[in-house]
Amino acid sequence: MFVVSLNYKVPLTEIDRLQAAHVEWLKACYAEGVFIASGPKKPRTGGIIVAQCSREILDARLAADPFAKAGAADYDVTEFLARMTAAGLDAFKEA
Repeated sequence: MFVVSLNYKVPLTEIDRLQAAHVEWLKACYAEGVFIASGPKKPRTGGIIVAQCSREILDARLAADPFAKAGAADYDVTEFLARMTAAGLDAFKEA
């Protein structure tokens, strides 16, 4: 499993211009079953994505993000093993 931290490199006006395309990209990644959760940071300096897939698939999806294509964000990827989860999230546990 991966936690991806996006950090914006451009003014929020540019992020806002790309936002609709970014949301469509997110929806496609959810439809593929790659993303588990996502949302903006508070304060709005970037976002967080939780993904469950191979690193190769994740890297390909991140490269297709409109923010990445426009050079508007950097991505910090951290892999971890979900050994414990809250009730109802057992499907995300890793051996």
